[in-house]
Amino acid sequence: MQKEPMTEYGYKKLADELEYLKSTARAQVAEEIQKARELGDLKENAEYHAAKEKQSLMEARIAELEDILGRAQVVDPSTLEHRRVSFGSTVTLVDLDSDEEVTYTIVGASEANPDKGLISYHSPLAKQLIGKEPGDEVHVRLPGGEREFEIEKVCYQDICFTE
Repeated sequence: MQKEPMTEYGYKKLADELEYLKSTARAQVAEEIQKARELGDLKENAEYHAAKEKQSLMEARIAELEDILGRAQVVDPSTLEHRRVSFGSTVTLVDLDSDEEVTYTIVGASEANPDKGLISYHSPLAKQLIGKEPGDEVHVRLPGGEREFEIEKVCYQDICFTE
């Protein structure tokens, strides 16, 4: 079983979701199924089929969360040295073609949100960055094409996970 690094915040967020699904949502869906059963013929009962589908999706999410949390390795990035890019590093890059500056923080797969600058350590960009230091140039093949960046800065910053 391969361990998956994640921050303490990411772990807690997933654990809270799992607890909610198991303790509250399961009971709510069971009640929806019971109410739908009371409406009669199950073959043509849209409410019953919708509730059963909802239950199926919820149980799949519960299984997924249990798997992720079971493999989780909680890492506190503030304790790591960020001289080189590593898990939890905030990296400022300069696009060598456009001089555009972008900043990304490398996080666990379940915490990634590229729109907010949080990229998974599994992503093509993060894989190219890990181990590099300021001044290094990286040539990256991304889904949008090939790009060249220079690493301007590597540091640790508190990660702001907002919904």
